[in-house]
Amino acid sequence: MTLLPRIALAGALFAAASAPALAFDEAQKNEIRGVVREYLIQNPDVLYEAQQEWNRRQQAKLAEKRDATLKNYVAKLDQSKLHAVLGNPKGDVTLLEFFDYNCGFCRRAIKDIDKLVDSDPKLRVVVMELPVIREESVGAAQVSIAVNRIAPEKFRAFHDKLLGQQALATRDKAMAVAKELGVDPAKLTAAMTAPEVEATLMESKELADDLGVEATPTYVIGDAVVPNTTRVVDDLTGRIAALRKCGKAMC
Repeated sequence: MTLLPRIALAGALFAAASAPALAFDEAQKNEIRGVVREYLIQNPDVLYEAQQEWNRRQQAKLAEKRDATLKNYVAKLDQSKLHAVLGNPKGDVTLLEFFDYNCGFCRRAIKDIDKLVDSDPKLRVVVMELPVIREESVGAAQVSIAVNRIAPEKFRAFHDKLLGQQALATRDKAMAVAKELGVDPAKLTAAMTAPEVEATLMESKELADDLGVEATPTYVIGDAVVPNTTRVVDDLTGRIAALRKCGKAMC
């Protein structure tokens, strides 16, 4: 296509986009559609370029939202007080873990998280249920949240036992684990109907979306979102130390 037709096409598209809806009759609209269609057929790379630009803009929006969320997520969680905490509730460093009771990598990481908590008396780990692996994970997460609400002193034992098993984690399985640990089944069943249970799951989902979290486990510390790592203790210990030293996950 020569320069003149390109200019004509650009002018037509600009006019079509900026003029009132009734400015063109149906014949004129069809003619413009034909010109656009012919141009795209002759220049298919334009579609690819447009898709690439759209992707770039979407990624920029997601990055902007993630960066904004990283600045205030700790304060937001402190205000809501919905989620279970491992370690020191008043710790000087907060580590978030998005997990699913049916996530194999989360099961492998449980000992690493326990090691971090036990070796660092100033660390606070906020566990965020993100039941995305299986449908049954939702029931297990609901029981988990209810256990934390009515028997927070038993939560860590419940969490470690349920997450440490290789069997499918379901609502019934989670209820059985809680009962083994001395949580009253009747109180637990009643607690699962409280609006805070759904609110906890919703807050986890919204925060995960804002941070671009798509899989479990994912850790959030300071200004960093850390996907599953095979060296959980070494990786996160370094980030914890950096956060204390310079206020960032990496100095």
